[in-house]
Amino acid sequence: MRIAVLGAALAVSGCAKDPAQEPSRQDAAEESRGSSTSLGELPLVPGLSVAGTFVQKLEQPTPLGETTAVHVKLPPPANRLLADSLVRVVGDPARPSVLFHSDTLARLGAIPSSPGPDFFTLFARLPDSELERRQENERRLASGELGSTTRESILFNGRHPVARYEGLPVDAEAFRWGARTPVTNCPLVPTSTQPQWERTQMIRDPAVVLDPARTWDPCTGAGTKGGVWTFAHLMREMAQGSGARPEAFVLNWLSLWLNDFQSNGDTVPARRKMHDEVIAPWAAASGATSALQQNTSTGRWEVVLSKPLDLDIAPFRLLSIVNRIDLAGTRDYDDKPTDPGELRFIFGLTRPSPWGGGTEATCNLKPFTVIFEYGVPGEGCAPVVAWARQWALLGTFTSFNVAYKAQLTQMTQSVVLRGRAPGKGNANALNQIRTNEVALAFPWEMREFRLADEHPVTGKDKPSNGPLRVHTMALTPDDATHDSQTDPDIDTFVRTQVKNGVEQPVTVPTRCTAHFTVPRTLNGRPFLGANALVAPPTHWEGFSVVPTDATEVCARKEFSVNTCNGCHFKDTGTNDFSGTDNLAFVHVSPTSGIPARLSKFLTGGGPGFMFTVPDAQFGSAVASWPFADLLRRHQRLQELASCTTCGWFIDLDLGFLSRMEALAGSVPLDVPPGAPAPTLTVGPIRDIGVVKQLLELRPGFRTQPRELPLDFLQAPAARVH
Repeated sequence: MRIAVLGAALAVSGCAKDPAQEPSRQDAAEESRGSSTSLGELPLVPGLSVAGTFVQKLEQPTPLGETTAVHVKLPPPANRLLADSLVRVVGDPARPSVLFHSDTLARLGAIPSSPGPDFFTLFARLPDSELERRQENERRLASGELGSTTRESILFNGRHPVARYEGLPVDAEAFRWGARTPVTNCPLVPTSTQPQWERTQMIRDPAVVLDPARTWDPCTGAGTKGGVWTFAHLMREMAQGSGARPEAFVLNWLSLWLNDFQSNGDTVPARRKMHDEVIAPWAAASGATSALQQNTSTGRWEVVLSKPLDLDIAPFRLLSIVNRIDLAGTRDYDDKPTDPGELRFIFGLTRPSPWGGGTEATCNLKPFTVIFEYGVPGEGCAPVVAWARQWALLGTFTSFNVAYKAQLTQMTQSVVLRGRAPGKGNANALNQIRTNEVALAFPWEMREFRLADEHPVTGKDKPSNGPLRVHTMALTPDDATHDSQTDPDIDTFVRTQVKNGVEQPVTVPTRCTAHFTVPRTLNGRPFLGANALVAPPTHWEGFSVVPTDATEVCARKEFSVNTCNGCHFKDTGTNDFSGTDNLAFVHVSPTSGIPARLSKFLTGGGPGFMFTVPDAQFGSAVASWPFADLLRRHQRLQELASCTTCGWFIDLDLGFLSRMEALAGSVPLDVPPGAPAPTLTVGPIRDIGVVKQLLELRPGFRTQPRELPLDFLQAPAARVH
């Protein structure tokens, strides 16, 4: 489960961007170096205590044809005014999900019984065959179809492992007779092992990333130029429909480093070493001359080449193919559609000498990664399950043989080829490209690029054909105008908006998640940054956060760890310069060779372990946060592949909310802190008579049904990083 409920045993209550001085590496490492501990030390809780969803067949279908009551244990609302509301409205107001307090529905006779006072109910069409399919998947897991299994799963609260539990088998027969049926993880799941991670999560074995039929190595010249897993292939597919040849498309992207640019009021200084470190050597290897010249009419620096770059010999070497189906999802409070998550390719920059004719020793690996992050096409529950199933079956291979690589090729090509995403820029499925480097200048810098135009006021993206464009950084403030440790805007934002989004009850460090958005502007000033620097800043602090206030400590951590800065340094313990334990600034090392080393934030220290990181602001005396992200991703993959049940949900339209407002005087619309204010009057509904009227009005206000996982209202554990 991604966000589940612990049993009672666990539940308790700015500076300008001038060149910075490099911090003492030993000090930074000693300050918050984490340690690995066994997951076996976590407490064992009953499987029923983590059940956040129950399904119950109705005696008669509703007037809308719904056959099933889906009972969901919702966290307390972000808007505290809605705490005692008998109705909750979540999602996009244009297509809201309206839930009714389960105890109230039972009193009205609308459902047979209620699971308890913390539950809310919505209705779905759930055929008996869906639970029978789940039951059959349990049988196939027990047969060993997907490999060796274990009864024990790890309960994650957000990204933190907090307990052990055993999933519950689904009882399709009991459901058919009207019993409340809990929906949890499977009672058996494929064991989380290093080989499983390597084949289904973070594929970095030389047999794949140096596959001679699908990759080309600029260091040795081995492989196939333009192969399906090369930088060249991905860029050629992306450039189609842009109006430019692929070579010009790539040069235009690289040239974005040559001049200062501004986005959302954040001026990002040029890093013109892009020409010296990347463009000029690549041009020379392409048999071209290259010059960096300033255009006298515009004042901008431009690259002049005697002939185009040879895209086939790009200096970017594949480090890993990454499955981020854990980002799939569930429709969250921003109304993200249900989709199969992301497929990523991570490349590392090299400056080989000789080019394409040397060895690993002459490769000249650079601290510079480029990540292509694609949104896997598909919407609805069935495509998510099908995509998960393909990944899960890859885990059954005993080696990276011909059949494995053929299947992986089919999967990657189904995402990266032009035309797979007709509604996006250049009809390409790319969500964004992210870069992380210190090869061009100190400090480490991250940038983001999309095939979309970002609205200057709302920040909403409009997919657009053409070149890659700079984009503000997801969830990350402008570190030029907001000091990471003393900024009053950050302090206020953490202690109000993020704090209000912390799920209650909170316990540090075992129960801490928050729902919030980071606005484009705050207090009338730009807030999101156009790039992110790391070390400094190493993380983000709220200077008046009270260390004895668990909610404030949680809010600070949740805000900072979801920024680029915190995720790539102190909040995840990615700050060890010793070279023996963790990595610094990156989670996949571009300089360690093949296979690339992974951070302990990802591995936990190995299967069966979690990596515990002292709180970045207060240290271990206040909190230490555990991580084992590949295990979390593994469990989510297996849950989607074998243990996800799909139902048909009918959303209501904005007219229903308007009628609700007319009846009750307000609408209990729960939006995360930082989200745009709704146009409706927000407030609770406490009158059971109004609830009865709203139930009767539902048939007159409906939209098309959507196939969604039964747990679609649970926010994903991971966000964008």
